Amino acid sequence: MGYTFKGGYHPPDGKSLSESCTIEEMALPKVVAIHLSQHIGAPSKAIVSIGDEVKVGQPLSEPTGFVSIPVHSSVSGKVKAIAKIPDSNGVKSDAIIIESDGNDTFFDGVNIKKDYSSMTIEEMRKKISESGIAGMGGARFPTHVKLSPPKEKKISHVILNGVECEPYLTADDRLMQESPETIIEGLLLMMKITGAENGIIGIEKNKPKAISIIKKASEKYGNIAVCECEVKYPQGGEKQLIYAALRREVPSGGLPMDVGVVVSNVGTAHAVYEAIALNKPMYERIVTVTGEAINNPKNIKARIGTPISQLVEFAGGLKEDIFKVVNGGPMMGAAMSDLESPVHKGTSGILCISKASGKIMEEQPCISCGKCVSVCPMKLVPSTMATFVQYEKYDEVHKMGILDCISCGTCAYVCPSKRNLVQYFMRGKGEVMKKLRK
Repeated sequence: MGYTFKGGYHPPDGKSLSESCTIEEMALPKVVAIHLSQHIGAPSKAIVSIGDEVKVGQPLSEPTGFVSIPVHSSVSGKVKAIAKIPDSNGVKSDAIIIESDGNDTFFDGVNIKKDYSSMTIEEMRKKISESGIAGMGGARFPTHVKLSPPKEKKISHVILNGVECEPYLTADDRLMQESPETIIEGLLLMMKITGAENGIIGIEKNKPKAISIIKKASEKYGNIAVCECEVKYPQGGEKQLIYAALRREVPSGGLPMDVGVVVSNVGTAHAVYEAIALNKPMYERIVTVTGEAINNPKNIKARIGTPISQLVEFAGGLKEDIFKVVNGGPMMGAAMSDLESPVHKGTSGILCISKASGKIMEEQPCISCGKCVSVCPMKLVPSTMATFVQYEKYDEVHKMGILDCISCGTCAYVCPSKRNLVQYFMRGKGEVMKKLRK
């Protein structure tokens, strides 16, 4: 048994398909499409025009507020168009389309190691913001904002999330095994920026190699510990990981900083190190391409803006019995409608589901078995909340704490009636927020 939280469930994880696949770098794409908004917050504003020549790491946009970050070119070449194109959810938004010249020429000063020992904390925050870093675990929240807690919120711990509890995904596992030093350096930088005296790296016990390697890389630091977590979904949720590691409960409606903690993904820590030590903005990321319906599962280092179809092709292509392709994992991912949509900063995995494993079950009435209540990591009552949403009783469902729902999908997974609980809660949260904004 490892450290854990109350509730949760362990579905079949499918990680054996790709957990031994070392990170491979694919060939440069010929064309990339880089959306101006790849983060939570205000979209950025383009600062290049059609016909401009750009280089790798060159800013393509500027932020339009504190909770906003720029995007950067992931190839060298020419701006071909600025147009609305669909993202992985099929939603069209502005993107800068660049035709690569194949030379991979870097922007001035990018990807060059430098001495950062004299940088001030404010200079580090500014560099992280200018580098366009957003949470790489999927939340896509601008990292410089997370590392800027109000002065009255004293931070005692930075916790790195290396749990990767989402089934099938192994990108973080491979990054911890292959780049432990940069993750530790990134953690130390985050601790310095927030004033935290302690660092913790949470890793599920089904990643013994990563645990061993990270322990060895961090053993010379007396204030960094590895928390070996029980294998259980959603162990990687911020509030669940904080409870597992420190037994601190984030209050309803609160944030990790309310209990003195900042949580960030191991991939984000790696990116923070690269931004500060190498002046390298976020123009690439690791993506797991896996599932029973892909020929050769892989962990791929891909440039932002690369069409997902090219990652699928790099992984040997789809098998004939493909059922659907999901952006993300099976619990929190979303089915894709167009494989030509580009890789984003939050693209952690592409899951290719076969017909044999992707049956759609018809929703049946609730039988009041209580399984959803027993697994809810937020101590909610999903069955009753869903019924309230069905009958549009949004005041009641608000009082029951629907805004605390983290959309992990555990309730829907165990529901014997296969109720579409997550969809009900997404609708319910939207309606409650509409009322609150009035």
